[in-house]
Amino acid sequence: MASWLSLAAIAILSISIGGFAPGPGNASPGDIRISGENRDGPAHLVFACDGSTTELETLFSQPDVISDLKALNAGIALALPDLSPDRARIVRQLNDAGIPVTAWLALPPEQGYYLNASNTPEAAARFADFLTWTNTYSLRWAGVGLDIEPNIQEFAALRNSKSRLAWTLITRYFDIDRVRRARESYASLIREIQAHGYPVETYQFPFIADARRVHSTLLERLAGIVDVRGDREVLMIYTSFNKRLDSALIWVYGPEAQAIAVGVTSGSDAAPRFAPLNWEEFSRDLIVASHFTHVVGIYNLAGCVHHGFLPRLRTMNWDQSVDISAESIRKATQLRARIQRVIWLTSHLPYFAVAILIAIIWTLAWWRRKRFQQSPRT
Repeated sequence: MASWLSLAAIAILSISIGGFAPGPGNASPGDIRISGENRDGPAHLVFACDGSTTELETLFSQPDVISDLKALNAGIALALPDLSPDRARIVRQLNDAGIPVTAWLALPPEQGYYLNASNTPEAAARFADFLTWTNTYSLRWAGVGLDIEPNIQEFAALRNSKSRLAWTLITRYFDIDRVRRARESYASLIREIQAHGYPVETYQFPFIADARRVHSTLLERLAGIVDVRGDREVLMIYTSFNKRLDSALIWVYGPEAQAIAVGVTSGSDAAPRFAPLNWEEFSRDLIVASHFTHVVGIYNLAGCVHHGFLPRLRTMNWDQSVDISAESIRKATQLRARIQRVIWLTSHLPYFAVAILIAIIWTLAWWRRKRFQQSPRT
């Protein structure tokens, strides 16, 4: 994807993946038609569950939820902000039903919930507590997931003091060693998890792929995310946050994803900008994502149940074709290009500052020399 992933590169890529061709009928010239004719069966779906224990108990007690999950051969990624007997009971319920459960390792809310560079000791301690809890209640896991995201609470607190926020960002900008320490800590944690027999998934926002493209650690330094991988990396490409781009966002990030999570299906329609996906949008995202990976995550199960998506998934035609407009692809490609340019330019600000300073010094020296040469001599 040289030259910021041009439209020509996208067209070539569509052929190499297979099952893609310009769409006839209502599709405009340059649109991409994605066909499921070469796919080896439906995608393996993994539903994220991050509600409270009470909400999850209500969710899994609803008629047909467990049976729908079994019929779909789906898995669950269960967030673990608390390691309580009640939450263990939910895991046992899923274990008894034969539904694969991934332990989504999360911290208590007061510790920031998400894993990042600021809480590496807490993450390691959490896994130790998880092992004890698992052994106490004889729980079975398909793997362990690490959700690596910025500490939202930290930035919310700093937002009230602009001077503190600015100072924090400046100090982090130059703290290259923080990135190294965080990577080493999480790589060590991943090895420990694997040593206990669990495959490890890491959940990342797609911007990490842009940072890699321009060889920058800027996002890691400023936001505290950590570029570390386990057995599988899942890019969280949520088109509900930018519906104007629809599945084109998945199209431009998909080639760099080992697995993809789509969403979101929960939330309120009262705020159109952050409204959950409807069935047409959701099913289109699934079709597009499944062309890049057999494993597709869904955020989240509660939203799918609320909107009645599970029964429709059972009868969904995975061989159907969907179209992505050339305009959406162009906009998504431009978005990635802008993100990468901003990351690259911001990463190199000190070099620009030094270059400008050298230019100023040279200009002043030249001006003084010129003035000296022009001054009358006695």
